[in-house]
Amino acid sequence: MTILVIGATGRVGRHVVDQLVQRGADVRVLTRDPAKAAFPAGVEVAQGDLLDIDALRAAFSGVSTLFLLNAVTGDEFTQAIITLNIARESGVERVVYLSVLHADRSVNVPHFAVKSGAERMLEQMGFGATILRPSYFIDNDVMITDVILQHGVYPMPIGSKGLAMVDARDIAEVAAIELIRREQAPDKLPLETINLVGPDTLTGADVAAIWSDVLGRPIAYGGDDPSGFEQNMATFMPQWMAYEMRLMAERYVSEGLIPDEDDVERLTGILGRPLHSYRDFASRIAAAA
Repeated sequence: MTILVIGATGRVGRHVVDQLVQRGADVRVLTRDPAKAAFPAGVEVAQGDLLDIDALRAAFSGVSTLFLLNAVTGDEFTQAIITLNIARESGVERVVYLSVLHADRSVNVPHFAVKSGAERMLEQMGFGATILRPSYFIDNDVMITDVILQHGVYPMPIGSKGLAMVDARDIAEVAAIELIRREQAPDKLPLETINLVGPDTLTGADVAAIWSDVLGRPIAYGGDDPSGFEQNMATFMPQWMAYEMRLMAERYVSEGLIPDEDDVERLTGILGRPLHSYRDFASRIAAAA
């Protein structure tokens, strides 16, 4: 049977596809534009989006297990609900869903609230699901490396509580392991939640210190005020999304994203190796600069 990957063209989804292919899985992806999708040989590509019901039904034909990653969009909740309903209609009960750490707490942040709602749907409709709850993506900081390198400032307002930043490769490998585990199980497995975190819980000052160390020159933390962050985001994304990013940053500052006590140990046990660190990421950027 086939594993359907939705959200396969992003930084996490592409890694998920690669990990599944390496493990010998039969993989199908759903994408709006197959001509622009470059996937490994043997990956089946279905055309469509999550609001195209006919295309979605066709994509689920012959599928046994679903990986669902919804992009942050204005209709993200509608897309998630429709996709899970079509999955159920198609007889697919084995799901790995990419949520977010503390989805149930940050109720005023739209994409956190969406993911909390999707989690409830998975539970109440009886899916056999693994809910993956990642913290802040280390890879998000690719978009602000120019600011760090050229202006000597780490500009993300992440606060002093701490974020357990996680690498997209670690997210994807855990996702693939869970997809294969559910796919190969003789019966539907019970619902389970896994927090996806990095090895270190870092504050804004901590991250600036890492950059200072790897670059060999002072890098300052830009501070906790999210207003400038919102304005900068609005220069290259829709205003509603920039505002949503501000709301998320405000939650980072007020609460952080703190892992549970055993999260790191649990993840290293699943992966059989250490987790990728923020310092690894910063060192790669510094070496290429």
